[in-house]
Amino acid sequence: MPEEELVELKFRLYDGSDIGPFRYSPTSTVAMLKERIFSDWPKDKKIVPKTANDIKLISAGKILENNKTVGQCKVPFGELPKGTITMHVVVQPPLTKAKTGNFHVLCANIEQEPFHISIMSS
Repeated sequence: MPEEELVELKFRLYDGSDIGPFRYSPTSTVAMLKERIFSDWPKDKKIVPKTANDIKLISAGKILENNKTVGQCKVPFGELPKGTITMHVVVQPPLTKAKTGNFHVLCANIEQEPFHISIMSS
């Protein structure tokens, strides 16, 4: 049985530093990559993910889905010579539902007095 060809990846952080490179099986999932990034996150960074779910991976301009495999994400690179693929890392905590409350918006028009609008969030 032929040996599976590993894919070499490195992960570029917000400040230009990298985690990796590491070699992965094409069957490794994006969720597995995020777990590795989370466990290897440098301790001296100002921005730190709280969980692996706070990490977004971007490759070829697209945010990668957790259930996709490295092999599925590598497709656009099929024509490139072998080498290390750089994926960009963004830390973005999951959105939390806003609390219900009043928000005041100040609107101004050159021809009219400023007025206030109250908006209830749901």
